[in-house]
Amino acid sequence: MLRGLSVLQLTPEVGNLAELLVENKVMPGPSNSGDALHVAVATIHSMDYILTWNVKHLANPNKRTHFAIICMRLGLTAPMLVTPDMLQTSDEANDAD
Repeated sequence: MLRGLSVLQLTPEVGNLAELLVENKVMPGPSNSGDALHVAVATIHSMDYILTWNVKHLANPNKRTHFAIICMRLGLTAPMLVTPDMLQTSDEANDAD
């Protein structure tokens, strides 16, 4: 099932971004694990989305804005922090009922 998928590397740039996200209170610490590291890996490796049910630290609207500002200042493109229901189209929602 995972054949053909790439493993995203933990580079010095990833570590630096994770530390910055914790320092700027975008994500909770520690910076070497958890949310900060996941977001940094996805950002540095130019992922389009981070799919999560974590609305406290990741898909929180205030955190998404704060994260986007930090990325913009660094010249990075922030992945969209979304929950599965945010990706569901209105037609799919109607079909589920």
